[in-house]
Amino acid sequence: MADHPSSPDPGTAANPFVQVPIEITISVGRARPTVKELLHLTQDTVLPLDKRIEDPVELYVGDKLIARGELEEMEGDPQGRLAVRLTEVADLKSDL
Repeated sequence: MADHPSSPDPGTAANPFVQVPIEITISVGRARPTVKELLHLTQDTVLPLDKRIEDPVELYVGDKLIARGELEEMEGDPQGRLAVRLTEVADLKSDL
């Protein structure tokens, strides 16, 4: 097999696109209310989801699933914000 120069790694600093911010959507589950239930939503309505609290969450860029993880509270954050600890990650270099 002949040697071919390797293509540049998209994760290198030479690639200007690595500095572009992206938005990742974290999906914790889906609700499937009826139209009637949707029309009667109020402030204290509870929507049951198709996931349990211990189920992994899914991370998306657009409609592309890029990872799964577990929700946790950010350690030492005075505002109690949530974070995601990744448990599975797609091969982003070949998939994006």
